[in-house]
Amino acid sequence: MLFRNDKKDNPNQTAAVPLLPLRELIVFPHEVYPIFVGRQKSIKALEVSEAQKRPILLVAQKDAKVAEPSPQDLYTIGTLGVVVQLLRLPDGTVKALLEGKKRARIVRYLQQDDYFQVEAEEIDEVCDRTTEVEALIRSVTSTFDNYVRLNKKIPPEMVTSIASVDDPGFLADKLVGHLSIKLEDKQALLETTNPAERLEKILGYMKSELEILEVEKRIRSRVKKQMEKTQKEYYLNEQMRAIQKELGEKDEFKNEIQELEEKLRRKKMPAEAREKCEREIKKLKMMSPMSAEATVVRNYLDWFLALPWFEYTEDKLDIKEAERILEEDHYGLDKVKQRILEYLAVETLVGQMKGPILCLVGPPGVGKTSLGKSIARATGRKFVRVSLGGVRDEAEIRGHRRTYIGALPGKVIQSLRKAGSSNPVMLLDEVDKMSTDFRGDPSAALLEVLDPEQNCTFNDHYLDCDYDLSKVMFITTANTLDRIPRPLQDRMEVIRIPGYTEAEKLNIAKRYLIKKQREANGLHDENIDFSDGAILGIIRRYTREAGVRNLEREIASTCRKAAVEVVKTDRNAHVKVTGGSLSKYLGPPRFRYGIAENEPQVGVATGLAWTELGGELLNVEVTIVPGRGKLTVTGQLGEVMQESAQAALSYVRSRAELLGLDRNFYQKIDIHIHIPEGAIPKDGPSAGITLATALVSALCRVPVRNDLAMTGEITLRGRVLPIGGLKEKVLAAHRGGIKTVLMPKENEKDIEEIPAPILKGVQLVPVEHMDDVLRRALVLADPEAFFAPKPAPAPVQFEEKSALDGEEQDDSRVSPNLS
Repeated sequence: MLFRNDKKDNPNQTAAVPLLPLRELIVFPHEVYPIFVGRQKSIKALEVSEAQKRPILLVAQKDAKVAEPSPQDLYTIGTLGVVVQLLRLPDGTVKALLEGKKRARIVRYLQQDDYFQVEAEEIDEVCDRTTEVEALIRSVTSTFDNYVRLNKKIPPEMVTSIASVDDPGFLADKLVGHLSIKLEDKQALLETTNPAERLEKILGYMKSELEILEVEKRIRSRVKKQMEKTQKEYYLNEQMRAIQKELGEKDEFKNEIQELEEKLRRKKMPAEAREKCEREIKKLKMMSPMSAEATVVRNYLDWFLALPWFEYTEDKLDIKEAERILEEDHYGLDKVKQRILEYLAVETLVGQMKGPILCLVGPPGVGKTSLGKSIARATGRKFVRVSLGGVRDEAEIRGHRRTYIGALPGKVIQSLRKAGSSNPVMLLDEVDKMSTDFRGDPSAALLEVLDPEQNCTFNDHYLDCDYDLSKVMFITTANTLDRIPRPLQDRMEVIRIPGYTEAEKLNIAKRYLIKKQREANGLHDENIDFSDGAILGIIRRYTREAGVRNLEREIASTCRKAAVEVVKTDRNAHVKVTGGSLSKYLGPPRFRYGIAENEPQVGVATGLAWTELGGELLNVEVTIVPGRGKLTVTGQLGEVMQESAQAALSYVRSRAELLGLDRNFYQKIDIHIHIPEGAIPKDGPSAGITLATALVSALCRVPVRNDLAMTGEITLRGRVLPIGGLKEKVLAAHRGGIKTVLMPKENEKDIEEIPAPILKGVQLVPVEHMDDVLRRALVLADPEAFFAPKPAPAPVQFEEKSALDGEEQDDSRVSPNLS
């Protein structure tokens, strides 16, 4: 008995013991099992059992995939065992040698946090040695003898060991470990407490296994005969080739087939692909060399043999070197660089891992495409670029089926062949510029390519065979997320790349652009030199962009004109480009630096907008003319911005009394709201507070500060809601000479993304309500007097009106003061 309790005190032979959940293993009495344990609860249970010299209950899990099993995930009957040996390994796991002793049943689970502890009851086995049991033992022993003869995995000495056992329960438990039966069947045998019944079940299992082994023996015999036949055919074919060689016969088509077979033999590829190639070669042998189908089959085989199925480049895992390369090629872009270094660090620790799928979103000219080449160089991988701009056919991604004339694989498979590696850095450029027509949706085809759970079995229509893309590092680029379908966005890790600040552009020009254009135009370091004032002059007065593409063009233009001077005068001439000499090389300035108004004006407010090109300043103009309450909105505004104008007007009407306006002021005037640059479409809710401020300014004849800009969505109650693209908008305000920016209070979390030099030049003021906006935006001699409550208006008298006046009657019900 494993439990040492007195039977008077414990008649049912129960005791509290630690429990060890087992995955895909059933421990039977009288057997010794080595196991590896990694779960902390299980390790604790083993340590308690060993330290206290107590038995441990070994119970199997119903589902081996459950990492943290609960009592409902465990069987109720297991085996009481003892810890024979416990060995702690360097990786934190434990190797234990366990010996099963006796069956036991879980009575109840006891409260214990560190490990499972249960109250267990031993199960006694009773079996009378009848003639029937003796016959059963002999039958089982004899069947096992035949089983060992057919099953080569069991040593013959085991027959002698089994024959010496005469206890039916011990015999049944010893035989179970040598049978290939399911876990559920083993648990059923463990729960069968009658030894005779267990022996009957085991006898049935052994007879089923014997039938399977007999069939396997017959199959092996047939395969052996087939192999002998194949070897004979191979020998005869070799003799035929030798005879043809002696006779001098040359068959180019047969030589080509032999060459294909030789390439296939040397090429490493999946079994499915190899089987397809062998089938196509066999088909090719039966075709005429001049047939069109033979050309199609040859091209198909060429694609299979040219793809890098199991060819990988080794990643450079030196993080310091990768960081040096990324810093050498690009200035700033810290988020992207940090993500690549994180990937290399994890791969260093883990080994093999799936390639990341990144989506770089930002305005043109910030270095998204060139960053892909830099990442490939830093990681030591091949680089391929796939341009998706204007792609509208799904077959461009998945390929065409072989039934079409001139069919080819899709761009993904073509790029892999071009790279010669199955783990390149693949840049999918302009993923937001794809379109859809009757030929399908290419963005839907990209769902499989960019899904880490599916792209390991990417199926190209042309190949009609799975290809593993999980090792490819996909990098997509886009100017905006609006045109990318939501399911496709969900499969990518989006990293936003904002526009550059003036200081960043200055550094990029000095470190990269000037050197690049100097070499491109055949100039030396001593031929041309740019001062900081010249570079800042180009940035401020000759370009207006979030990136540096136009900046590079202007520098290139300056270098070309300097090259003309060098060729005309002296090859060693030195040209010094300063801020004052820019007009000589680039003509008159194209932009006015600081586009804010020169002085506060009535009815004009400065807003901030975000576009694909970065942040922009947005001037809102409001004019009041006599009329009948008509609201006109111009400037090619979208529906959302028009609704913001309606909301702003409703807010002003609700605050009419507080602002000193007549409650029916809108019935005698027409309001015209215009946003300049009417050829450019504009939309979005973030101009709400700008529209409301311009309206109040025009109606109250109070000017708006010219050195202040604002952004935020407005509600009918005057609340200021959060907006997106705060960093780009603040950069635009800084470029435009704005000193103060009013922003929604809920956007305070985004301030940390704005560079510190910008925050020194622009004051950010969080606001929660439209009243706060007006206090700060309007030029008021006494703000408190302006917002002081006015005398209550006379009660509104509602009169019976005709149906034609119904609209006016509804308008008159607006509360004059909602403050």
